[in-house]
Amino acid sequence: MIKVGIIGGTGYTGVELLRILATHPHVELEVITSRAEAGTAVSAMFPSLRRFVNLDFVAPDDAGLEKCDVIFSATPNGVAMTYARRLLQAGVRMIDIAADFRLKDPEQWAKWYGMEHQCPDLLQQAVYGLPEVNRGEIKKARLVANPGCYPTSITLALLPLLEASLVDGTDLIADAKSGVSGAGRAAKVGNLFAEVAESFKAYAVSGHRHGPEIEQTLSTLAGEAVAVTFVPHLVPMIRGIHSTVYALPRQQIEDIQGLYEKRYADEPFVDVMPAGSHPETRSVRVSNTCRIAVHHPESRGRIVVLAVIDNLVKGAAGQAIQNMNLMFNLDEDSGLATPATLP
Repeated sequence: MIKVGIIGGTGYTGVELLRILATHPHVELEVITSRAEAGTAVSAMFPSLRRFVNLDFVAPDDAGLEKCDVIFSATPNGVAMTYARRLLQAGVRMIDIAADFRLKDPEQWAKWYGMEHQCPDLLQQAVYGLPEVNRGEIKKARLVANPGCYPTSITLALLPLLEASLVDGTDLIADAKSGVSGAGRAAKVGNLFAEVAESFKAYAVSGHRHGPEIEQTLSTLAGEAVAVTFVPHLVPMIRGIHSTVYALPRQQIEDIQGLYEKRYADEPFVDVMPAGSHPETRSVRVSNTCRIAVHHPESRGRIVVLAVIDNLVKGAAGQAIQNMNLMFNLDEDSGLATPATLP
């Protein structure tokens, strides 16, 4: 059994990790940390986990994290990097679900996250944890940077086109919508029901911190610098992301549908829907699946790709567990092979 610890288990990503790991056939939950809730039973905070998780939250300094085989860090940005070096030196593998190791340039990281990076030498060692791109590297990794939720959906939407150099990488548009859980569990006026319900808005149009992550990843795929106009929106739902991505083809593409079906044919968590489909966020709720539909309205020229994920699963905890499965040579879908919930 893999001994698993979680740093920061009280947020939405933390409880999603607990939900999935509690029934994972190859996992033993060892420790869950929280400074504020140390001594509190996990099931007291999250009654949904009664009879599944029989642990108390412990303070990080008293957690004995080094006894674990792998640590998930589900903390705010800037926390994982304070633990990474010590854990790696102790032989523990680490999967950071925040952004501490996603960007390779420490100056870019400081610019977008407002603090200096404490272990910039580890940025090159960290493997970007998108299995559909880096599966081989993830299997050998000691430190995995789990992708952001928006970058996951947008990258998977564009991946086949950029790999084949079929679209203009300097003119990409990503129009993305997210549910409120993407903002985290902390109390914020802007996330109150009365503030969000029956409303719809864009935010961070002048620049979102996922922007450089998206461009870094897509540039690597394209083999050249790309530019993405990325505009996120908040929609009045709890969970889910819908990304509509627009790309201008460089040449006539005979079979875009076939291109996507071939690229993702062996991917367990990417579902290319039939031509003409319009995927819904509810079709991936509480699942680790990304559903994609590709359209090419001839009169408009641009290719339009629709991608939906659950921001807390494929966009966070589920993808992290998918990475863990790869790191420990387990079946990639272990603990994750469940359908979405309806209604």
